[in-house]
Amino acid sequence: MSSAPFIHPSSYVDDGASVGAGTRIWFFCHVQSGSSIGRDCILGQNVNIDRGVIVGDRVKIQNNVSVYNGVIVEDDVFLGPSCVFTNVINPRAFVERKTEFLATRVGRGATIGANATVVCGHDVGEYAMVGAGAVVTRTVVPHALVLGVPARLVGWVCRCGDRLEFGDALETQCDACGGRYVSEGSASIRCLDDSGSDDAPSGEGR
Repeated sequence: MSSAPFIHPSSYVDDGASVGAGTRIWFFCHVQSGSSIGRDCILGQNVNIDRGVIVGDRVKIQNNVSVYNGVIVEDDVFLGPSCVFTNVINPRAFVERKTEFLATRVGRGATIGANATVVCGHDVGEYAMVGAGAVVTRTVVPHALVLGVPARLVGWVCRCGDRLEFGDALETQCDACGGRYVSEGSASIRCLDDSGSDDAPSGEGR
């Protein structure tokens, strides 16, 4: 069973915020009122969770990440060091636009690489992988591997995180975990079974 959450003395969890069992919140974090963090999450150093943000279970948020109002982070997501979210498409310091926040959803099992930026209003699909330093300016479909500025689809990844190779075939199998996938055209793939869903080794946590 999960234990009570651990909150480092240097961090602040405001009244009205919810933190699930087994979650570990490390140095200099701020979890603001009205936000919800699930079970068995890890928040690294200097993480800010804004008001109203929903974070699922078993999420790992690395150092120097701010998750702003309007962002929903589903279960098993990895947010790499210093990755960036926005919530206003055309910010000005002197124009109030709090009623214009655009939502962003990061789907279950997805990875956002270090120093990547997700521009608001664009979702990242389940088990997708956004490469380090990429800038997401359009919705990322499930299992997509996207790289660059702006981020472009360059391939596909398994639930376990390994890259999938289709070649000229319509179906493929992950070399790492055995998960089987079928191509549904140039813009999507589908998992044929659940053999690769929960068997891959988890990453090291703090």
